[in-house]
Amino acid sequence: MWIMPLRGKYLVWAITACCCQGFLLLGYDQGVMSGIIGADNQFGRDFNSPDPTTQGTIVAIYDIGCAVGSLITFFWGEDIGRKRMIMAGAATMLVGTAILTSSKTLAQLYVGRIVTGIGNGFNSSSIPVYQSETCGGMIRGALVCLNSTVTIIGLVIAYWLDYGMSYVDGPAQWRLPIGFQAVFALCLLFQVAVLPDSPRWCMAHGRGEEGARILAQLEDRDSPDHPDVVAKRKEIEISLAQESAGGPFRYRELLQGGPLGNFRRICLCIGVNVMQQFTGANMINYLAPVVYQNTMGLSRNLSLILGGFTAVTYMLASFIPLWTVDRFGRRALLMTSASGLSVCFILASILLSVGTKGAAYGATAMVFIFQIFLGIGYLPIPWLYPAEITTTRIRARGSAISSFFNWMCVFAVVEMTPPAIANISWRVFIIFAIFNALWVPLIYIFFPETKGLELEDVDHIFEQGGITGGVWSSPGGRTVERKRIARDVEDAEHKEKGSIDVRIDESREKEDEQNEYPPNR
Repeated sequence: MWIMPLRGKYLVWAITACCCQGFLLLGYDQGVMSGIIGADNQFGRDFNSPDPTTQGTIVAIYDIGCAVGSLITFFWGEDIGRKRMIMAGAATMLVGTAILTSSKTLAQLYVGRIVTGIGNGFNSSSIPVYQSETCGGMIRGALVCLNSTVTIIGLVIAYWLDYGMSYVDGPAQWRLPIGFQAVFALCLLFQVAVLPDSPRWCMAHGRGEEGARILAQLEDRDSPDHPDVVAKRKEIEISLAQESAGGPFRYRELLQGGPLGNFRRICLCIGVNVMQQFTGANMINYLAPVVYQNTMGLSRNLSLILGGFTAVTYMLASFIPLWTVDRFGRRALLMTSASGLSVCFILASILLSVGTKGAAYGATAMVFIFQIFLGIGYLPIPWLYPAEITTTRIRARGSAISSFFNWMCVFAVVEMTPPAIANISWRVFIIFAIFNALWVPLIYIFFPETKGLELEDVDHIFEQGGITGGVWSSPGGRTVERKRIARDVEDAEHKEKGSIDVRIDESREKEDEQNEYPPNR
């Protein structure tokens, strides 16, 4: 297959554009149903005015599909490769979109949502890994955070297209917004088809020369034999050799402790995604118009407008990590984000308990501030952190299992939220305020800092051991220095040189012995 002849930063930006396209599709898909369901519109008439429970299922069953796609990636994604999994994801979402756009029954709608979700599960599991494995440690945070920013741009497009189409009569009112995601899926398919695969994946699967050529492209070097490329290749090979010392991969490795700490890594991958979903983010982002209308007592039209502007606020806030994530680190942003989210929910609960129209507007303002704190930390970092904290050997599986738990938690939250709002109204906010407050000490105690580390450095991040893996006793949670892998390369070179010296000495001793005692002829 033809690959674009790009090099250096141009290739990195082309890969980033492709990954952003995948997350644009993800964001659009997350937001498109929120402005369609729950109103007396063409969609409601076509599907017999679904009740709140059915509305929640229409939204949430998509997340079951995403979870299934993540599980498929967990078992087969490593063998298939990052690039081909993304291509499969885009193609699957095209099929799902066709089913959805032509839906005439709830059953067909459910099937379309599940199929589309499966494709998105492929993408959400594979894209962060692909992005992380093709960029340097000093810019990795900003580039992956850019993907999250584009997710919210997709959400904004979905909200405002829904709002604009709400003034249109006929089936196009809902079929056009749902079908429009096919444009993003096609763009993703065409983009990824002409890009190289991850060099780390190639080298882990016996395609070392191809991996070296891709490294040369990424490093903007003319030849795989350039010293910079050779040095980078050696780092990756030594890291892979250390990770693969036990032979072929076995799933029980994911439960492994010791200095490598695979089980700890998997727990952190899952934990940061569970935290993200129980911030209350998806209660706002999936169901913002429903929350404004049913919890705060606002009109449907005003709720749709506020839902759109909520997404715009979220989008603007999502730009902040582009400048802060590689400066202040992952831990600081997560703790700041969780603290702010908790305070916003507490204040919103107090205001809504008053029960006046003015207090409802004040609570609405808290939702807008909530979006700012969400964009600072818990929007981007749960997509970034699993790809960073895992080793190359388990990275695809770690990202996939974290994505699986992410989508299952989304399903739980979105499925529970409409009936919870119907039964306890604003008190739902108190539950999420408590969760957010709990996340702060958990991040501080257990999550190591990965800012600026090369992916091969992360192999050593838990070598200090202990209950917290050294996080508690390390300033800022920094348990390993940058370029730690360079010491492994030096050790390997010294060991190799020593082995050569021993062989030379043995050869000389043998030659001297033969000269002293020549064989009889």
